[in-house]
Formats: sequence, structure tokens, C-alpha cells
Amino acid sequence: MHLCYIDEAGNGQTLDPGRPDAPPVLVVGGFTVPRAQVKSLTWAFLAVKKHYRPQLRNADQLSEVIQHEIKGSDVRKNLRVGNHGWRRAAMELVASLLDTLESHEARILARVWIKEEGLAFDESGVYPASVAALNETFQAQLAHEHSRGMMVLDSRTKVKNAPNVHCVTTRKYRTGGDSLRGVIESPVFGHSDTHTLLQLADLVVSSLLFPIACHAYLGDVTWNVHCDDAYRPLREQFGQRLKKLQFRYQDPTGKWRGGIVVSDRRTQQPSSLMFGPRHAITVPTTAIPGQPGASTPERREGEPDGSVVESPAG
Repeated sequence: MHLCYIDEAGNGQTLDPGRPDAPPVLVVGGFTVPRAQVKSLTWAFLAVKKHYRPQLRNADQLSEVIQHEIKGSDVRKNLRVGNHGWRRAAMELVASLLDTLESHEARILARVWIKEEGLAFDESGVYPASVAALNETFQAQLAHEHSRGMMVLDSRTKVKNAPNVHCVTTRKYRTGGDSLRGVIESPVFGHSDTHTLLQLADLVVSSLLFPIACHAYLGDVTWNVHCDDAYRPLREQFGQRLKKLQFRYQDPTGKWRGGIVVSDRRTQQPSSLMFGPRHAITVPTTAIPGQPGASTPERREGEPDGSVVESPAG
């Protein structure tokens, strides 16, 4: 069995110079992990929290360590306006998170939506569509692993939660068969102060995917506080590690899907920008992680790297 933990960074605010603090992207994503690794991953993450929040080492109760959250927004702020020590600590924290995920067989999956200046952003439609797409990726991984699984979403409000579940429930119980057979139940909701691994999902999304997307796709938007060159080291140092942590698969038509998928209606750039700048070289593309000997012919840089550019209409 596998568990999948999903959180989001960003919201539906319009990207506009009149709102310099409006999030320029919305990221819905997280990671999957084998059930057998859940307890070990939880303890490893708590150890990371204690390392970067030394006051937790003297906590009287385990619940104090569990409930204390390191917020991705604080990590981003330390990178943007912190001194050298704060920036170094922020980068070391992100590196520790990736170390922890890599050592526990985790796989990252996400939908990244790049906003266009001045255009309304339909969060109420985009969020459920993202959850549906992530469930398709999760199902593909479960089929590949001969496993079953359940998705845990970070809880928001009942009005916002319900549509995100209905899109999956209808796929499971519609006439004609269950297209998500490995997913044993519609997504359930948890609170990050009681579900430790939702905190880890939050950090993956808000301290890594969100700032990398801002830097990769909106570097020319100088008036927005989130579009800062201070995020460049995240992309340069961790982009390739993110790429390797993806789970990607080919659909029946041979099209690559899954992993970290960017929908960029602003400049129509490929998802591969998340993993570093484009270079005029030819590189091999790997197939589904964990499949021995699987590979595809070499591609030219600039072509979609398995995760294609998609519009919100999908």
C-alpha cells in the first residue's frame, strides 16, 4: 500500500501590479510513499524539525514537536531578505527534506499553474482538476507497483474541500468501470498540525516547487515580491534531484504523463524549466522510475521532458 500527501501553495488572486504580493503561481502537489516507510519517514522528518528548530529538542511532549510547523513561506522569506546565515540554513533545510524523501522511496507529483497578468484565475476549477490529475498519476504508480493507496489532502474549508473529492468519487463509481482501481477510497482530509507528513508536503510545495516556478517562469515580473532571483539557487542546486524524484509514465498513446506538470498559459514554456535552465545539448530521458533498463530515445533540449506544457483546459 502507498500513501499520498497533497498540499497547495498560492491562491486564486489575480496577478496584477496593484497586488504586488499576489501569488503568481498556484501549485497543488506533494509526494507518495510506501506504507512500510511512513513511520520511518515521520520520525526522520521530526528529526529534521528538531535540527532546524533547536528549541524542540527540549520539548516535554512529543505532541509539541508534531504540532510545531516550519512554514514554507518562512523559508522563502529567509532566502529573499535573510542574512547569509539564514539563507544558508534555508538551503540546508531544503536539502535535508530531499535527502529524507530520497531515502524513503518517495515520489513527487504536482500540478503547477502559471498565472497571466490581469486575467482572473479560476481557483475553484483549477484545484479539483489538479486533484483529479494527481489521482491519475497516483493510480498509474499503484498499478506499476502492484499496490493500493489512499490520498490525504490538506483540509481547507468544507465548501472548498467537497468539489475536490467529487471529481474522484464520480470516476470511481461511474457506469462503465472504475478508472482508479488502485485508489481504495476518495481523498480524505487532514490538518497539518495532526498529520505530520502533510507538513512535509507543505514544505515540498511551498519552499521548493512554488519558488522554483516563480523563478523559472516569471523572472521578468519584477514588481511581484515572489518573483525574486534569490530563488535561483533552489532551481540550480535541487532541480535535477526533483526531476529524479518524479513518477512518470506513458499512457496508451505513448504520451508521457505524471511527475511535475506545468500549465503555462503566459509564455508556453515547457515543464522541464523546473529542473534547471535550458541548454543546447542532447540528453537521454529516463522511463518510469524503478523499471530496470527502461529508457527512451534521446531528445533535443527544449522538447517537453515527459511533463508537457498544458493549458488549464487540459
